[in-house]
Amino acid sequence: MKQQPVLKSLQYFLLMAAVFVVVFPPYVVFVNAFKDKSEFGSAGPFTLPKSFANLENFRVVFERAHLAQAFGNTFVIIAVSLVGNVILGTMVAYAIGRFDFRGKGLVMGAFLAATIIPTITTQVAVFSIIQSLHLFNTLYAPILLYIGADVVQIYIYLQFIKSIPYELDESAMIDGASLFRIYRKIIFPLLTPATATLVILKTINIYNDLYIPYLYMPKAKLGVVSTSIMRFAGINQAEWNYICAAILIIMLPTVILYLVLQKFIFSGVTSGAVKA
Repeated sequence: MKQQPVLKSLQYFLLMAAVFVVVFPPYVVFVNAFKDKSEFGSAGPFTLPKSFANLENFRVVFERAHLAQAFGNTFVIIAVSLVGNVILGTMVAYAIGRFDFRGKGLVMGAFLAATIIPTITTQVAVFSIIQSLHLFNTLYAPILLYIGADVVQIYIYLQFIKSIPYELDESAMIDGASLFRIYRKIIFPLLTPATATLVILKTINIYNDLYIPYLYMPKAKLGVVSTSIMRFAGINQAEWNYICAAILIIMLPTVILYLVLQKFIFSGVTSGAVKA
């Protein structure tokens, strides 16, 4: 009994430490986004700005980084990639989760084996393929690389499909529905929570990715939000006040996306599907 207050104090301490680790980086970005260059150099990166009404950094960021164009390019890449990911992911999971066929284990093994291979070892071959398809320096290059269904999303969909009663499929078959109609009318709508989870994970992954856009789309007009920050960093110095302002702007869409879609993640996958 005497150890209980000590354990509780330790728990609170660890929680506070975790909160500090999570909150401190956004705090640094936020306070420095409103400082001009001279204030950032004299006051230091951790102090509050003289005024939060200083929006000059945001204006400069939008003009120099061409953020409007970068957001447009990023939106196109994410939208097309997500549509392809959702369609491919749900179809693959539907086939693997609902049917038994020869080579089913081999298919899953191939997906797992692909995750083991280090990505850097395949970049020369991938770059050669992109060039041979004449997709280098086009928006189609990252879309083609992002659109493939990966093992994580397949497992997410498989877990949800296993929770969907197979009686729904049998009832639809009795009514004369084809397999594709069952997928389109029953399986796909009931996978909405899994799709919301996938949308959040994929969007953040694509949104924050720097390597693929930088490698396959070096043309200035094809810049995305992740590569636009590089306009404020040189070989010997970086304009951190502008970088913080750019990061703050770029963070907002992902925060809004999570707040809008978070309610779908924990919702029941078969809620309301079977009624008495």
